[in-house]
Amino acid sequence: MSSQNQYEGLNELDNMHYDILREVGNIGAGNATTALSQLINTKIDMTVPKVELLDFTALADVVGSAEKIVVGILLNLSGDVDGMMMFMMEFSSAKNIVNQLMGKAEKDLAAFTELELSALKEIGNIIAGAYLSALSSLTNLNIVESVPYMSIDMAGAILSVPAIAFGELGDKALLIESEFNQTEEESVNGFFILIPTEKSYETILSSLGM
Repeated sequence: MSSQNQYEGLNELDNMHYDILREVGNIGAGNATTALSQLINTKIDMTVPKVELLDFTALADVVGSAEKIVVGILLNLSGDVDGMMMFMMEFSSAKNIVNQLMGKAEKDLAAFTELELSALKEIGNIIAGAYLSALSSLTNLNIVESVPYMSIDMAGAILSVPAIAFGELGDKALLIESEFNQTEEESVNGFFILIPTEKSYETILSSLGM
């Protein structure tokens, strides 16, 4: 199947297909909130995530703007699925989670210390792993993740990494947006971005019965 035909097929996904992909998000976010609740010893609720298939160029706008400072956790994927996976949070959201974990004031938005960066990387790894585990379970595919790479930068700069790596194979990414509610006043927006190669997109869709 050519790259053009494959991505034309992706553009024609119907509501049933999105329901299945949304279930990946529901299970992944559910697992992530459970892990986070245990880690920071605080109850966290999850809203139903939004699922979209977007152009690379539109991803930065979803998180606010290309200039917004975000925390990105990037993993390379291998096994039955090749590509990249990224989990992104706004800087303030990431800081709030780490502050709770470290027992600091929630409004402390100072730069991360080395210890906090290490904790943040582990939090991102837990969240990303929860989504990948959900995808692997629903597809019965073996997905191997690399050691996570973390970056704190403008959204446009972080998103340029997968765009450059996979731009020649197509310009689509699966976005699952979740909201983790810590209190009625505080919430954390998280963005799970899956960027498989063309062949892996076909493998995932086939495994989901699409």
